[in-house]
Amino acid sequence: MPRYKLEQIEAALRETRGMVYLAARRLGCSHNTIRSWLERSPRLREILEMEDESVTDTAELKLYQAIINGEPWAIQYRLSRKGKRRGYTEQKDIATPPGQPLETIIRVVYDDSD
Repeated sequence: MPRYKLEQIEAALRETRGMVYLAARRLGCSHNTIRSWLERSPRLREILEMEDESVTDTAELKLYQAIINGEPWAIQYRLSRKGKRRGYTEQKDIATPPGQPLETIIRVVYDDSD
């Protein structure tokens, strides 16, 4: 069974942007091997977090580019998330007759056709 060095695990995590299963495949080991290294090494956990955040930054940049390009889905998504404090929310108004409580019915249907 091959032994891996910290530098090999680090390189694999960087190359795969912190994706543990892909790093394991690149090294030819189990994902559990990577997880075991992560449990023992604060440095590797920091690298994993940094790479993961980098991917999120890239996704946010792509979202920003879609907004600049006028993509309606991107504009709506941004406003529904970050624009809430400015009033961009999807609000549902429910009216009941005066003096009547709002009744909620939850129906559970079991499908036993298996």
